[in-house]
Amino acid sequence: MNPITRYFSKPVAAAMLGTATLALPVSLAVPVTSAVAQPQSDELNRAVRALRAISTMRADFTQTDRSDNSVAGELTLRNPGHIRFEYTDDVNMLVVSDGRALTLVDYDVNQVERWPISNSPLGALLDPDRDMRRYGTLQPSSTDNVVSIEVRDPNRPEFGVMTLIFVEKASAPGGLELASWVALDSQNTRTTVRLRNHRYGMSVPDSAFRFRDPRRSSRRPG
Repeated sequence: MNPITRYFSKPVAAAMLGTATLALPVSLAVPVTSAVAQPQSDELNRAVRALRAISTMRADFTQTDRSDNSVAGELTLRNPGHIRFEYTDDVNMLVVSDGRALTLVDYDVNQVERWPISNSPLGALLDPDRDMRRYGTLQPSSTDNVVSIEVRDPNRPEFGVMTLIFVEKASAPGGLELASWVALDSQNTRTTVRLRNHRYGMSVPDSAFRFRDPRRSSRRPG
């Protein structure tokens, strides 16, 4: 199992904050025909422009696994490729990307795991080389102001599938606001992240994407 998926599905009993609902599940790719090719291309281009238009963003998030176990915190994003999941005080973990690698820090067991951002389910969001226009497919939606994009690389199924869900919002960069996403790994383990209270354009220093290494602080003096 991919480390990020194992982490996101790890039970955290102290942080069972409730159930986040998501009415747009991961679905199969829609075949592209001549009748839908142009709308597909237009919406994919809009989604790519919206993500690239974000210089910096902060938002509150709720993260839910398949068993409806939920944790919450604040997400900080800085393009390209920088992200930080700062969990509530009762969740002694951190996920952070410095633009090259995604790092999981588990302070409860003094463990640190790193892997390239392109190899994680979050690659569709973080990796600037993973263009949604190449790997993305527009998904049907029953709501006019919702754009749902499924991203998968058929040649690398181990990377999993990520469905990004955008909502029309004039004040958001590019006119679309990233409302949620669903990550599904090759073991069919699903994680849902929902965002709210988006803020854009603030100054975010490099230090936001660093972390305290628990392996150093836990070493005994020689």
